[in-house]
Amino acid sequence: MAAYAEPGFSTRQVHAGSATAPATPRATPIYLTAGFTFGDLDASAAHFGTGSGFGYTRTGNPTVQAVEERLASLEGGDQAVLVSSGQAAVTVALLALAGAGDHVIVSEHIYEGTRGLLLDNLVRLGIETTFVDTSDLDAWRDAITPRTRAFFAETLSNARNDVLDVAAISAIGREHGIPLVVDSTFTTPYLLRPIEHGAAVVVHSASKFLAGQGAVLGGVIVDDGRFDAAASGHRFPHLVQTDRLGGASFAEKHGARARGAYIRESVAPRFGPAPSPLNAFLIGQGIETLSLRVERQSQNALAVARWLEARPEVERVDYVGLESHPHFALGQRYLTRGSGSVFTVTLRGGLEAARHVVQSVRLITHMTHLGDVRSLVLHPQSTSHSARTVEERERAGVFPGTIRLSIGIEDIADILADLEQALVGVPAAERETVVL
Repeated sequence: MAAYAEPGFSTRQVHAGSATAPATPRATPIYLTAGFTFGDLDASAAHFGTGSGFGYTRTGNPTVQAVEERLASLEGGDQAVLVSSGQAAVTVALLALAGAGDHVIVSEHIYEGTRGLLLDNLVRLGIETTFVDTSDLDAWRDAITPRTRAFFAETLSNARNDVLDVAAISAIGREHGIPLVVDSTFTTPYLLRPIEHGAAVVVHSASKFLAGQGAVLGGVIVDDGRFDAAASGHRFPHLVQTDRLGGASFAEKHGARARGAYIRESVAPRFGPAPSPLNAFLIGQGIETLSLRVERQSQNALAVARWLEARPEVERVDYVGLESHPHFALGQRYLTRGSGSVFTVTLRGGLEAARHVVQSVRLITHMTHLGDVRSLVLHPQSTSHSARTVEERERAGVFPGTIRLSIGIEDIADILADLEQALVGVPAAERETVVL
């Protein structure tokens, strides 16, 4: 028998060192790999047959799974699915519920990217949307049709800071077998866990508070694991009917976990917004300090909001932590740990006053983002809400002199000092016409 020759250079540069010694790291390891090896043919067959183990990062990865389990626990949900961005999370959640000919009811006070998804993209797939005022419970109820497949809203509205009455709206949905999907990016599971109040699905842009450092993109969908086939099966035939090969339905295979399983096994992997394991790792690292950051940010934001409300240059401050906000009482009921750190301020001097402040801040960063450890500022009329009509912007609380602040963890004295110097020389103008 011929002696085994040492592999050639090209072979060794690919394979040498791949069999490393086992180790048990304290930090979550980064499994930065497209795929995983199988021990034998039966293992690969089992993976494709039942989903056991790991085969390809698009369908499952140990780093990603660790972060998913942590988020499901923090939200009080049954299971979480991590995806590549917050926009992907919203898209996957809605496509898991609605298809051609279906209908969704949505708060009119939502992120513009989600609004565009509904008005420009999902409508081309035959999914229709009815927008309603977040606080008008009768409007939610009256908009329901036999084709309605979901309610969708955000915990805190952008930009007016209205609070979603999760319990009341989810109760309306349950009467008709309709799940409430909640975007809880602004509040995080530290401030509010919508599933505890009746929401069925929660989504986040993990790029924001969950990651915290503004370095990565990610999104997550958390399902409550309470799908009721008897009450909701008529609205979701894809969950209760046999599959295209005549096999068991998702409800038969997974019971109350059917909706979450469908998101994980069918929608997310097939549309393909897989998160990078490196991004998942960084999101997981951020989550470890989530409560500390959000607590500090909420404290800072309340102090900034109170300070701004007393300034002569300011027309109004829309922060739900202020007693002057129309949803203050509702906020006190739902947001017992703090009111978050994102809110808007409308200056008396209109557009030129907003321009002056945005271009004069030194510590506060002018950029499109929120939930960062750094304080941020943006002018909604010319950016996030530029695609809306004047009437639509005013209903959302966006005027020419409105700026949006996302307060960070800096020393409060430094944040206030920056705002004070930025307000010096703010152009005077007539009072803004602000309709509450």
